[in-house]
Amino acid sequence: MSFSTIALVVLAGLCGPLLAARGSWNIPSVVGELVAGMIIGASGLRLLDASEPTLALLANIGFGLTMFVVGSHIPLRGHEVGPVLRKGLLGAIAVGVVATGLGIALSAAFGTGHAALYAVLIASSSAALILPIVDSLQIKGAGLLRLTVQVAAADLVCIVALPLAIEPANAPRAALGALGIAVSAIVLFAILRLLDRRGALKRFHRASGKRRFALELRVSLLLLFGLAALAQFTHISIMLAGFALGLVVGAIGEPRRLARQLFGITEGFFGPLFFVWLGASIGLSGFVKHPWMIVLGVSLGIAAVAAHLAARATGLPWLLAIASAGQLGVPIAAVTLGIQSALLSPGEDAAILLGAIVTLATTTVATGVSARRANPSPAPASPESIR
Repeated sequence: MSFSTIALVVLAGLCGPLLAARGSWNIPSVVGELVAGMIIGASGLRLLDASEPTLALLANIGFGLTMFVVGSHIPLRGHEVGPVLRKGLLGAIAVGVVATGLGIALSAAFGTGHAALYAVLIASSSAALILPIVDSLQIKGAGLLRLTVQVAAADLVCIVALPLAIEPANAPRAALGALGIAVSAIVLFAILRLLDRRGALKRFHRASGKRRFALELRVSLLLLFGLAALAQFTHISIMLAGFALGLVVGAIGEPRRLARQLFGITEGFFGPLFFVWLGASIGLSGFVKHPWMIVLGVSLGIAAVAAHLAARATGLPWLLAIASAGQLGVPIAAVTLGIQSALLSPGEDAAILLGAIVTLATTTVATGVSARRANPSPAPASPESIR
């Protein structure tokens, strides 16, 4: 990897803000970054090799930081959180039940024998994709926290379930890794809460600010990379490490200085790099030899949207239910594992990625409409009112 590669990635990442600059379009910057990655990556000009180890490492850092920021923004200290958590979890369960039936139906219709894999794909949501989109469009309302809980729960469960659907032999290790991260997060919360009650955290923040050591950021990165190492060792997503640490920091209370520092390194470099890399990872060349797999891909995308509409039964608004179907990380992980284990049919990898792109399109449209409804542009003044 060279500086020219980094420069290309940063340049591609600028397509996100450029596309999102026109406020009336309500297009999140994430979409521009993903599209730019697709153009220069495996599905386009092939200027960027997403499998390059150093680039993949930097992208994973961006993934972990993105989920850290997302987790730290989830309010866990309000009195109304309990009912919202229950409804969000119930919504994720409803989606999972419908997704199971649709997965079985698609597997039978196309004769692939991958009902469990399709069920996981259809039920999955990408917290790293959906939550930054919702945040960038400044969508507010009672359904936002419920959407966050449902998307996070679906993402976590599907990440753990994916090895079971593709590689059952690795499922116990993945479950053990998820448990290890959960226990680590609980222990860390207990320690930080004790230090906070004794005033040690305030003294720590004052000393760091006075000497300009940025110790909050350094310690946060140390904890993030430690949890990420555990996730990597047990073959589960780094998403779980970042999200768990973000929840802990958010529950204790994130210092403003740390929030600004995380925003700078995440939104300024690592976050856009992750989304450009993610777009560059999407390869659709399999459709050239197996065009009928296009039907499977579109069917997977439509099935995912239909399954997530089941969350409407728990009170989630229609547009947010559609937006919750957005997925990328789980499908890409499924393709990677499927290719490594030689379990996918010819062209099936491209179909899975196409299904993810369909959900990306529906999520973009749904969040855009929701943003326009929540923040309508003021009507132009009439000549009479001007006078």
